[in-house]
Amino acid sequence: MSAISGIINFNRQEVSIDYINKMMGSYKKYQADSVQKWSNHHVFLCCHNQWITPESVNETLPYYDYERKLSITADAIIDNRAELLAKLDISQVEGKFISDSQLILLAYYKWDEDVVSKLLGDFSFMIWDERNDKLFGARDFSGARTLYFYTDSSRFAFSTTMQSLFSLPYINKNINEEWLAEFLAIPTMVEAVDMSSTVYQSINQVPPSHSVSVQNGKVSLSKYKAIGKVEPLKLKSNEEYIEAFHEVFNRAVTERIRTYGEVGSHLSGGLDSGTVVSFAANELKKEGKKLHTFSYIPETTFEDWTPKYYMPNEKPLIKETMDHVGNIDSNFLSFEGRNPLSEVDDFLDLMEMPYKFFENTYWLKGINEEAHTQNIKVLLNGARGNHSISWGSWQLNMEYYTSLFKKLKWKKLNNELNDYTRIYKTGKSNVLPILTKRAFSNTNNSVGSGSLLSQLINPNLAKKTNVYDRLLAFGMDNNSGSNKDLTEYRRDYYEKGYVWNKSGVAETNLSLRYGLWNRDPTNDINVIKFCLSVPDELYVKKGMERYFIREATKNILPENVRLNYHRRGLQGADTIHRMKRNWKEFLEEVQKVSDDSELSDLLNLAELKKSLNRLGTNPRPEMIFEEDFKLLTRGLIVSRFIKNMSRKEVNAQ
Repeated sequence: MSAISGIINFNRQEVSIDYINKMMGSYKKYQADSVQKWSNHHVFLCCHNQWITPESVNETLPYYDYERKLSITADAIIDNRAELLAKLDISQVEGKFISDSQLILLAYYKWDEDVVSKLLGDFSFMIWDERNDKLFGARDFSGARTLYFYTDSSRFAFSTTMQSLFSLPYINKNINEEWLAEFLAIPTMVEAVDMSSTVYQSINQVPPSHSVSVQNGKVSLSKYKAIGKVEPLKLKSNEEYIEAFHEVFNRAVTERIRTYGEVGSHLSGGLDSGTVVSFAANELKKEGKKLHTFSYIPETTFEDWTPKYYMPNEKPLIKETMDHVGNIDSNFLSFEGRNPLSEVDDFLDLMEMPYKFFENTYWLKGINEEAHTQNIKVLLNGARGNHSISWGSWQLNMEYYTSLFKKLKWKKLNNELNDYTRIYKTGKSNVLPILTKRAFSNTNNSVGSGSLLSQLINPNLAKKTNVYDRLLAFGMDNNSGSNKDLTEYRRDYYEKGYVWNKSGVAETNLSLRYGLWNRDPTNDINVIKFCLSVPDELYVKKGMERYFIREATKNILPENVRLNYHRRGLQGADTIHRMKRNWKEFLEEVQKVSDDSELSDLLNLAELKKSLNRLGTNPRPEMIFEEDFKLLTRGLIVSRFIKNMSRKEVNAQ
């Protein structure tokens, strides 16, 4: 909703008007409904505001409360407004005229720094507390909005974007080798585990689920408890669990469609986005609005090469969901002629750091572009549903059956295996050896496994930064494995701020560029708590993977979607097809990267050369599954980032 920035001078000197103009000027490339600033000698706050909610229209932000001597600037949508208004003894009628930022301010006045435990939604904010000569701020539990900062002995500066901080002449742009070492050593999509750091030495960030306090020249970060311990939920029947789920999930969706503009949603042929769309379309109908859906499909010239259990073009299932749900205006987008290679420079500019989701950039950005043209202000998704509403997998089923095996619950195991083998068209003779091996294994199942991708880092850099020990300290080994069972892994997942930081960075910057807000009801804290409280067996019952969401969406999703056990969507299956026209350029560039001595301190050039040789010269569609291709694209992205950064430094001088 906003891009925020500010400065506090510890020596109490007045903030330079030149610095104020530089920070505010850095946001000129983004559209704004209002641009405002507030200053009080040695403190400066600003906001580049984009109106999303009804309460944000014509909002004064930064906002100064003369009575309470508090000033706030905020990038926030607060979802539990009704609850907060009641606790603050404010009537719902009066509450209609109170913006989310004012609500945060009033909550801070009542609860001080404990305010962070009272807020639900997506937010980053900073409050100047004149009474206590303190600057206080926070970032939401999963990092849906960014909050960067710089500090030295004489000042503290913060901003939604790093670019705004770099507009200040005293902040240097030097690479943080420890952050980059983590990026290169972690094989998964996680970019780094130390969430207080960034790719730059001079810039830190407030991690997800953290607050920041600046007082007497000292900066302190504190982690707050967002989810905490979840007690098991014990209801009498499946129907009661489903009814309870409908209530909590519908509330999460309803709170996230609060906007004065139009509402859109990503829609694939799967369970997560389909569930979000079905609840949202129904609620919007009550308001006399339609839901606009945006679905990625392959280029028209694409020929399906994938195994039969993949579905690169999900249009048939998407149309079934649309027809079943109703109240939907659909958009099927193929982004003809675009490919992830052509997006690298723009996406690096957008992310302000290297990234790993190479195959998804063009359609992710393209959907936001198209949504912007249709006045979409809230764009829903179900990105985190795999760990909440649709929790379940083959591994989870096997883990559950193994527990029955160990407990000698033969009858129940036999019934479950009968259902499982019927649904997935296999035999017990194929499943029982797996269970026996798991039951008598001395090691726990590992979530991750060895990967070539962890070899992208130069071994000397790995040793210099002690990166593998640091990854272990954060609960991640160099293969990104885990010794926890999947239930423990899932609970632990929500305590790790680094898992979804990249999504918050992408969504914050996409929202600034396109004037809309990406929102995920499957990431609602109350939804997460509910899903964690549901008994494990409800996720694997009757031989089904993802049993609970399949049961909970009866009559809500079409049967072909709800009971689709055998095929899964594969977005990006046409990646190599799209890159064919630039394949020669791609190979030439990765060859240059592997020969670039200037990158030899960072990248393992020998491994890049090996991957390039194994990849060959002819584009094969199945390369998207191959680690050699992923290694090369990551090396290319890091190289571009370093080169672009150097180029900008030269241009600035």
